[in-house]
Amino acid sequence: MTNEHQYTVVVGVDGSPTSRMALRWGLWHAGLAGGALTAVMAWDMPLRYGWSGPGLDEFEDDAARALDEVVEKVGTVAGTVPVTKRIGQGHPAKVIIEVAGKVGADLVVVGNRGHGGFTEAMLGSTGQYTVHHAHCPVVVVRESTI
Repeated sequence: MTNEHQYTVVVGVDGSPTSRMALRWGLWHAGLAGGALTAVMAWDMPLRYGWSGPGLDEFEDDAARALDEVVEKVGTVAGTVPVTKRIGQGHPAKVIIEVAGKVGADLVVVGNRGHGGFTEAMLGSTGQYTVHHAHCPVVVVRESTI
């Protein structure tokens, strides 16, 4: 019995410019390695008293549509890299780490800044958490300044 493992890159995607760059880089790297890519997007309900907005299903559906759109736009550079998409509820870094563990990721790729927080920070909270808690190497991609 052989223990076959396909090289797997997991990329955190939130639709921000840096996450699109991370996805592009992850696709390029997975292609070089003859591997596959898993694109991950997290979602969560707003914590508001008396929330009367959309329910859980709508948030998950919106995240799935957003991930599909980003992968479709960036994926034109993918060539023959197999891409799997995963959606998870919770903090983005924890969702990325969880998915990376489940798929046996060899590498995790995140952008240095996402949609939230302090834009002047060098590395966002998702990147910080991922770098410190991932079970495999992590690449942090900066947005191109060209």
